[in-house]
Amino acid sequence: MQDYDAGQLATLLHVTPGQVIKMAEKGRIPGRRVQGQWRFSAAEVHHFLEEKIGDSDSEQLQRVEQLLDRGKTAQEPIARISDLCDSQAIAVPLASRTRGSVIRDMCTLAAQTGLLWDANAMAEAVKQREELHPTALDNGVALLHPRRPQTSILADSLIAVGICSAPIPFSDQGHLTDVFFLLCSYDDRSHLKILARLSRMLSGTDMLAELRQAGDAAEALQCIAAAEAVIEETA
Repeated sequence: MQDYDAGQLATLLHVTPGQVIKMAEKGRIPGRRVQGQWRFSAAEVHHFLEEKIGDSDSEQLQRVEQLLDRGKTAQEPIARISDLCDSQAIAVPLASRTRGSVIRDMCTLAAQTGLLWDANAMAEAVKQREELHPTALDNGVALLHPRRPQTSILADSLIAVGICSAPIPFSDQGHLTDVFFLLCSYDDRSHLKILARLSRMLSGTDMLAELRQAGDAAEALQCIAAAEAVIEETA
């Protein structure tokens, strides 16, 4: 697994190398010294940032988005959730009733966009991520994603959405889950931005309740777009 040095991690987070080193020295980000130089495991950093996003409130999540946007070039598009969703990749209802079938069916949905070329490979990567750190949340949502971006089988970032008619057991912790998002991100920073924005939409709007009332894919997509408009108004 790839390691970052202070400069590479600073580029990812859009801060200075000095700020990265200060965070590491204070234990605010996982790292270790190797021959006098700070090294950062990409997997550890990625998981750490995901957990920080998951534990943040709406205001904190907005700051995360702003941090990740620093240094963005004019040519780099803003990661809007509604732009990454396609009605072809939304299932209302999602008929899956087991964890394995949810993962397979969500990846099949994503492949229908033409942006994911190997649904089976993505499903295996997502399964491995779930076995390592389950993504089911207390609110009945699971944010499925592979441990690292699957660039070799993706043309671009995309999100698939599945809404079950009734909650199903999805994790060993006993979470009952009925709303599934599959985040297929093209790179680490895009994934963190998508995760931060989607978390804001879940915690700061009525999107989740409205998704559970959606009658079809078009209505679900409208719910997502409306929730995104709300958080953009408060930005």
